[in-house]
Amino acid sequence: MNNWDQQSQWAIRTAKSIMERQPYLHEDRVHHGKWSYDYGVILKGFQLLWQQTGDPVYIDYIRHNMDYFVQEDGSIRGYAVDEYNIDHINNGKLLFMLHNKTGEEKYRKAADLLRKQLQSHPRTSEGAFWHKQIYPYQIWLDGLYMGSPFYLEYALTYGDAADVDDVTKQFILCESHTKDAQTGLLYHAWDEKRQQPWCNADTGLSQNFWGRSLGWFVMALVDVLEILPVEHTHYEQLERMLNDTLTAVRRYQDEETGVWYQVLDQGKRKGNYLEASASAMFVYAISKGIRLGVLEPDWLKTADWAYAGMISEFVLETKEGWINYNKNCQVAGLGGADQRDGTFAYYISEPIVTNDQKGLGAFLQACAEYEHLNQERPSAQHQRQDSVSSIPSGKEQ
Repeated sequence: MNNWDQQSQWAIRTAKSIMERQPYLHEDRVHHGKWSYDYGVILKGFQLLWQQTGDPVYIDYIRHNMDYFVQEDGSIRGYAVDEYNIDHINNGKLLFMLHNKTGEEKYRKAADLLRKQLQSHPRTSEGAFWHKQIYPYQIWLDGLYMGSPFYLEYALTYGDAADVDDVTKQFILCESHTKDAQTGLLYHAWDEKRQQPWCNADTGLSQNFWGRSLGWFVMALVDVLEILPVEHTHYEQLERMLNDTLTAVRRYQDEETGVWYQVLDQGKRKGNYLEASASAMFVYAISKGIRLGVLEPDWLKTADWAYAGMISEFVLETKEGWINYNKNCQVAGLGGADQRDGTFAYYISEPIVTNDQKGLGAFLQACAEYEHLNQERPSAQHQRQDSVSSIPSGKEQ
């Protein structure tokens, strides 16, 4: 096995670490058995590995985890449609593959149940989904990842093709309200009513560009572009949106490490830090965009640099040989019971943790996409040696 082959096993090693450390994702001390979108972020990484390798261990792990929640009648343990939480849609992305692979109707019924939520989910006056019922009239970038790829795959697999227009409309409305003309970045959220304490009274916008929220947005775009028919009216607009957003994000890539900060555009400000989950999401979106042909090949240099930085900055190996992914913002939001105000001080005050499922899942997906992309350019492998020569084989912790 040559040096590059040894360096290209991070996805497999991370998946192995997850399976050995956490056979059931819902038993994580943070989640306590609840139906949480985090599982879907990790399990989509397992689906990628299964598609790339054909190894049944990955699909078995997905099924093992989803079957705790999906009951024989298609109901989902701990889920209620009338909560109208867009986050609760995310895990449904695994149901299509499970239904196709096993033929078991419970997975189709569970997908129908989640689709039912979207039929009556509250919306802004223009038709954008509220982030949650408890966050009325608000668009958050996070929600595009949670709802749109599921909604599109359902429409193309089981549903009405007319729904495809509704999916693309979600992105168009989100960008139109959250994009900053000066930087090209998207603000974390927008309040149509301009009533939230965290928003600008004139624009309805939150105050800052939070790294992970932009990460969710570009992940959603590449996942939708992967299956959106190329001839669709809005395909080129979403392709342009991906290029524009990632070009803006690239301007804030740290010059020393190649990764990104928690508050994206304020890297030199005291208290800000290089943040793992957002960095992985950008690696994923860039790598997948190149693979899909919606980003030009010159993005490879950015992908190489960011991937190498992601490994060297955030990855440590334990004495057991497990992969730890460090420096993840545990959670960040706006408003709610804690009255989160969206200031710089707020974003840097949230806990920084290791192996948060959102970050670990994004890392797994990023490695699977980047490493698959690299395998498709074997003639260029020798050219990539220098760019990854600084990647450690795994520091011990």
